[in-house]
Amino acid sequence: MARPQRVWIHHRFYHIVCRGNRRDPLFRNAADFQAFFHILQQLHEKIPFEIASYCLMTNHYHLLIRSKDASFSKLMGLINKRYANYYNTKYRLTGHVYEKRFYDKMIEDKEGMLEVSRYIHLNPVEAKMVRKPEYYPWSSFHYFKQPQTVVASYMNIDCILNYYLGTVEEKKEKYCQTLRV
Repeated sequence: MARPQRVWIHHRFYHIVCRGNRRDPLFRNAADFQAFFHILQQLHEKIPFEIASYCLMTNHYHLLIRSKDASFSKLMGLINKRYANYYNTKYRLTGHVYEKRFYDKMIEDKEGMLEVSRYIHLNPVEAKMVRKPEYYPWSSFHYFKQPQTVVASYMNIDCILNYYLGTVEEKKEKYCQTLRV
């Protein structure tokens, strides 16, 4: 039976989740996380895309992403292929790195954007890896929490912050308050 074709609407954000094969780790150490960020940076220079929120967990990752120029299927294929090549080469492995097709869900509205972004940032808390989202180093939460953080070129946190009123600092504080646990 054929898989249904994915629907891509270029101005919409999508919640993407990719999991390691057999739920094995995708990221074993800090160098692996940094390699993934490097791949995002390299691809962003060739195919512009925006990430509103992300969280890289040990055996899966979440992206709130959109691309106006390329379908997210193409973009995710490139990201996952490059990371799988890195991972298999580094750890001298062969075969699948990812469990199956990535999960995707189109975000319809403001409430969806805020809900998914909060879900992404609270993922390490829910997994009991940390007590607060700001304690987890591999998510985009620090862009919202820390006032002077330099934002990666592929990030667009304004897609979240613009739902709030006030100065940038006030918007960040309002967003962070929604994540209090």
